[in-house]
Formats: sequence, structure tokens, C-alpha cells
Amino acid sequence: MPGTAPVRAPGPFRGERGKRMKLVLASGNAGKLAELRELFEGSGIEVIAQSELGIDDADETGSTFVENAILKARHAARASGLPALGDDSGLCVDALDGAPGLYSARYAGGHGNAQANIDKLLRLLDGVPDEKRTAHFVCVLALLRSTDDPDPLIAHARWPGRILRAPRGDRGFGYDPVFLPDDGGGLSAAELEPALKNRISHRGQALARLRELIGTRDPGPGTREH
Repeated sequence: MPGTAPVRAPGPFRGERGKRMKLVLASGNAGKLAELRELFEGSGIEVIAQSELGIDDADETGSTFVENAILKARHAARASGLPALGDDSGLCVDALDGAPGLYSARYAGGHGNAQANIDKLLRLLDGVPDEKRTAHFVCVLALLRSTDDPDPLIAHARWPGRILRAPRGDRGFGYDPVFLPDDGGGLSAAELEPALKNRISHRGQALARLRELIGTRDPGPGTREH
């Protein structure tokens, strides 16, 4: 919130002055990794994909984005011995009662087949008028300082918009070509410049909140640590 001092995370997560700290991303998704590395630029934190360490994906058995983000982070922290960041995100479409939701990455059956997922989504929305094609992306980031961290840092954000009738743009990943954000100036998420998308997207908003929690930004004049 404006005027609120960043919260400084205690203990090992802050690292030593002048030393880059390693953080494991509990995902093998190349698109997420690229976005998060760019968003953490200048923070002193090096983001490593769990796949680079030979860590398999966790079983996503949670019933909410929050539960799955924590499950992913705990799995990666346990396997790596490092702080870990779990990212669970998805697209919720109002006309489909919130689907694909938790199953966004495997909506059409196979995991991560973006084109098949988009094709299924557009097929199910065939005939739905524009005003009823409202949707939002959700992102939950859960950061664990260690495997047994009892108080993970959690950041949650939504990005509202609607579903287009046909894909537009060749940037981004996942459902970006068919998502028209409310604040995108008439461009699909796949048409936005990466810098703008990283600022306004669900993941960009969630990470901005997380960065405040872990104190990667120095407190400004007149602020104090809590």
C-alpha cells in the first residue's frame, strides 16, 4: 500500500550484504522462470529453476492456489536445501464457473499444451457474447525460507480482463494470446511489451507485494523496519 514501509524479512532469507542469494523456483515452466528472473532483476536474488537441480514437480493435491503454491515451495525447499518460491497461477473464466482455474496448465489433458488449452477454452465459449466473457488471472506466490518454515510469506494478486474470440500476439505464454486485460490499452497479454506486462500482470503485482515482504527494496527516507 502507498506509504507503507517495506517489511524486512528476518534471518537467512536476507543474505549477506553484497552476496547474491539463491532462490529455487518450484516450477520448470520456462515462461514463468523468464518473467520471475526479470522481475527479480536488481534485487540481489538469483532465481534457479528446480529443473536445473534435477527436482521433479510436486504433486498438486491442494484445493486452492494458496495450498498448491505452498506444496510446491515446500517440495523444492526439501529437495534443494535452499529457500524456495512456489508459484501457483491460473485463469478463471466467469462464464465457466471459474474454470479452468487450478487446472489451467492441463485443461485439455496434457500438461503445458498451451494451444490445446486455448482451443478447448474458445470452443467452450463459442457463442458467449463479449460482455459475458469476463475472466481474471490469479497468481499466488509462497516463499519458504526453509523446508519447515511455519510462516511462509504469501502474496496474492488478480488481473481482470476478458477472453477474446481468437488469439492475438506472439509474446508471453499460456493463455496470453486470448486474454484481453482491462488495463492493457486494448492489447492482448501476448501483444504487451514485456516491461508493461511485468508491471501490471497478476504475477508482476504478486511479486511486487512479495518484494515488499522480503525487504529487497531499501526503506525510503522516514521509513523504519518492522
